[in-house]
Amino acid sequence: MLRVYGIKNCDTVKKSLKWLDKHELAYEFIDVRQSPLQQETVSHWLKQLPAESLLNKRSTSWRNLSDEQKSLDDSDAIAALVAEQPTLFKRPLVESDDNIHCGFNDKVWRDRYL
Repeated sequence: MLRVYGIKNCDTVKKSLKWLDKHELAYEFIDVRQSPLQQETVSHWLKQLPAESLLNKRSTSWRNLSDEQKSLDDSDAIAALVAEQPTLFKRPLVESDDNIHCGFNDKVWRDRYL
């Protein structure tokens, strides 16, 4: 079963969940505002994804960070920052048994999940 992390009022997350429903794929949705992320969870993501793929550098949350926070390169520090401010990761983040993927793209999802 897929685990989909995101925020329920995010348009991309809404589109992604509709896509999963349309294709009758089983998933568990984790709203990171209602179920805060643990640093260990984000550390696990960073073992499979580079920080550049995980971080949403176009977000308001990113723009509001200090220059020091933006320049972090230690995965533990990045994990702590994302756990503290979950709007920093690209949404949705989808975990399956064998991989982790950020963002929604119909063609990529068709190739990956269908």
